[in-house]
Amino acid sequence: MTQSALSSLTLGYRPLWGRTRRLAGIQLYVHEDSGSSADMAHFLRTVDEIWSRQAPPLLISPQSRQVLCNLLEHAPQGSPWIEVRGDWLQQDEGIYELVQKAKARGLMLVWGGSLADVPDADAARCFASSLLSLPPEGAAGLPNVVRPSQQAKDADKEAASGFFATQPLNLLDGQMYQSLQSLELARSCLDEHEAAAVAGWPVADTMQAFRLQQPQPSRDALFRLMKAIDKEQSLDVMEEILGSDPVLAYRFLLYTNSAALGLRRGVDSLRRGLVMLGLGTLERWLADQLPHACTEQDLVPLRTQVVLRARLAEQLIEAGVSLDLQREMYLCSLFSQLDLLLHEPVATILRRTPLNERIFDAIVTRTGPYAAVLQMSQALESRDPAPIRQLREQEEWEAEDLNRMLLRMLSELRLGMPQAQT
Repeated sequence: MTQSALSSLTLGYRPLWGRTRRLAGIQLYVHEDSGSSADMAHFLRTVDEIWSRQAPPLLISPQSRQVLCNLLEHAPQGSPWIEVRGDWLQQDEGIYELVQKAKARGLMLVWGGSLADVPDADAARCFASSLLSLPPEGAAGLPNVVRPSQQAKDADKEAASGFFATQPLNLLDGQMYQSLQSLELARSCLDEHEAAAVAGWPVADTMQAFRLQQPQPSRDALFRLMKAIDKEQSLDVMEEILGSDPVLAYRFLLYTNSAALGLRRGVDSLRRGLVMLGLGTLERWLADQLPHACTEQDLVPLRTQVVLRARLAEQLIEAGVSLDLQREMYLCSLFSQLDLLLHEPVATILRRTPLNERIFDAIVTRTGPYAAVLQMSQALESRDPAPIRQLREQEEWEAEDLNRMLLRMLSELRLGMPQAQT
């Protein structure tokens, strides 16, 4: 029996964010495991079988020359985009020949490398786009502040222009950029230079920029949930929308457990809260949230990334468990980064709710039955295969099963999620 290519690989992923700050694509890291030789033609067929037509575009980023060469040699027209590292291209004439042949077959290739080392015109014709890295001083960009007035925004733009004029960045329009540490630079790439996408999001700088703003639920999520109530949609749909915004989900649990409602039992899940609260009370509460709702688009990537991790954790939980435990795992992962969104220690945040101790233990002390799943869902967001392999061995996950779950979760995403899903 032929061994699946997924059993010989370690996969990871990174979201690609578009100009609307919504999901524009997925970058898939592909590592070949030590001592194995994966059939990349079989891998591509497997991806094609799993990946839905509605899913975001996929950019495959090989993490070894051998994987890259196999992909370039065997990938048929219509395959996902493939990243070709610029240093490998420059050092290995064989790779350049494979690139030329792949281009002639109609493959969509992406050149990956430093902005300072972009290929010459002849080589550049082989590529549909570039995934550009900036030097450390450029990637750090400007220190960030949130400016409330238009006058301040104009001053901010002028300052940014001055910065880029004095730095040898020469940002290229319409390309993709990665590993940006500055929110201001991400804004410049997307808004001024019309970048096709930004790979990853400058989380730390974004949190610094919005640290003085009171955290609020997303206005998009509030409107979607109110619309679902008006249309009398199912409880499943309402629960999904409520869980698409970690701040909204947390506020909802605080409200359902407040003394004002006087419920006899503590509400420890979104679904139970929806059942016990009633649609009329829920609708009035949502209306109360609207005047102060968050409309900051730069926070969308962070909130969406939290949801992606929660969806993956929900799938990683052991097959055959009850739906209630899957929902609890989802909530555990959804709340695991509330400290970033609410600007408080996560232990303090969680103690305000009657959540199961399993959730607290996994997030705060990294112990208990959910800890490994939470850690794996986090590890899979990285280019580094070492934590994935370590957890895989420790928890006896099969590589093929883990990779299938990751691909399945990613294939179920939609452009612009979670805001676009109703």
